[in-house]
Amino acid sequence: MPNILESLLEIKIENMKLDPPDLEKYNEQLEKEINEKFLTPSKFSLEIENIVVEEKCNYIDAIIMFCEQNDIEIESVTKLISKPLKDRLKYDAMNLNFMKKTSKAKLPI
Repeated sequence: MPNILESLLEIKIENMKLDPPDLEKYNEQLEKEINEKFLTPSKFSLEIENIVVEEKCNYIDAIIMFCEQNDIEIESVTKLISKPLKDRLKYDAMNLNFMKKTSKAKLPI
């Protein structure tokens, strides 16, 4: 029975060109493939930052653009939003009058 992660990632041990006893290299390769295939909070933040810079838009619009480009539901990215990104979103929302302004949400400039 094949490993679930291997089948999910479409990786086969034979394709990795590793000797079976070399479990450490196998695990490293598998972890590398997982990181390439799946979105992490740090990867997501970098993608959003790149969109903000390239498109010259705010963070709210950047997240919407990213979700549209990658066919992702906006509700599903909530777990990918890091604390710094959340602070930037809050700052944008207050500037756009989507949220009540508070002294806590100001970014140090």
